[in-house]
Amino acid sequence: MIISVIGWTGTFLILIAYYLISNEKISHRSRSYQWMNLFGAIGVGVNAYANSAWPAFGLEIAWALIAAKALAKLSI
Repeated sequence: MIISVIGWTGTFLILIAYYLISNEKISHRSRSYQWMNLFGAIGVGVNAYANSAWPAFGLEIAWALIAAKALAKLSI
């Protein structure tokens, strides 16, 4: 049950980030956008790992790394 909640929370974070960026409510250079992507990817990744969904898990690792790199660049 908790794994599902974590996965759904991650899904909603990614969808909210996508909605905000697509409707120009937030900039791709925004820290909040990148944090939503990072935590969203972690949430979906936890769910994918727990359910042995390896392609989705690989995607979420890449998604999280991209968001982390973007956050690091924004901090400089």
